[in-house]
Amino acid sequence: MTLPDKVTIPPEVMARQVGDETVILDLASGNYFGLDPVGARIWQLITEGRTPAAVRDSLLAEYEVSPDDLERDLDRLLNELLSQGLLSAG
Repeated sequence: MTLPDKVTIPPEVMARQVGDETVILDLASGNYFGLDPVGARIWQLITEGRTPAAVRDSLLAEYEVSPDDLERDLDRLLNELLSQGLLSAG
């Protein structure tokens, strides 16, 4: 599995914290996605301009998880967000 070098948030995508979750909405398409607390942390790191590799490194420092499991889960989430147009690669 390979993480993209960089992801960006399109200008028409907004996110809001709702309790301990984050809800992401694409205003152009109406697509929305809910993130649990770990997913919300990933989103927060992306909004800070971090690359997927830097997000992975931060999460490895914050959570007790194997690098392989984390990279697989991060890859799956990023690909889901990319496929729904909630993130852009590059």
